[in-house]
Amino acid sequence: MIICVGFLYLNMNDFKPILSIETSSDLCGAALLVSPENYFSYEIKKKNIHSEKLIPMIQSLLESAGIKINDLSHIAVSIGPGSFTGLRIGLSAAKGLAFGAGIGICPVPTFEAFALMICRFVPENTNFVIARKVNIDELYCARFVKHRDIYKIVNSLEIIKKDNFNNYITPDDLIFGNYNDREKDVPADTDAISVAKWSYLYGLNLITLDYDFLEPNYIKKFEGRK
Repeated sequence: MIICVGFLYLNMNDFKPILSIETSSDLCGAALLVSPENYFSYEIKKKNIHSEKLIPMIQSLLESAGIKINDLSHIAVSIGPGSFTGLRIGLSAAKGLAFGAGIGICPVPTFEAFALMICRFVPENTNFVIARKVNIDELYCARFVKHRDIYKIVNSLEIIKKDNFNNYITPDDLIFGNYNDREKDVPADTDAISVAKWSYLYGLNLITLDYDFLEPNYIKKFEGRK
């Protein structure tokens, strides 16, 4: 089954800045989309720094752009799947900021924002797989194809066993993510600016002010360890 993702065109005269948050992996990122083509971005790739660095990063972005949080259209947050702790930190920050400013949150599917980023630099009709580790035995996987400068979902997001990965991919697939034994030096994470762009291209109908019950999309149930 192939699912085509279409654009939502906006009146750019009405464009308002979008703040985005990406904390689904080791990358801690925030971005401020001030127009469809212009943005500020701040990223740090280091484990276990999200709770310490995220809010100061956002404050720095707003100050650099001369924008107040009340001036934002909405906050776009990478909703998963990904790091359980990272996703909770990102969504908690988004909820606190959105509540204080009285603005909505757009939950952005992490793999689709990643696919949107990849489409910026791969040729037309490129087939690609995003594979990210769930745990020692499993992977999150999804397959896409670039078509007319956007992506189509060829195989929807699912969890597979690492032992089955070679059966999942084809020789023509490019592989992106943090589980990759074929290509080298390819992006392992999406960036915050792609989260923002996904929200205004595809996510306007997802923006909500009723975010008390908005939860990360873990895909796999959280299992505590002793």
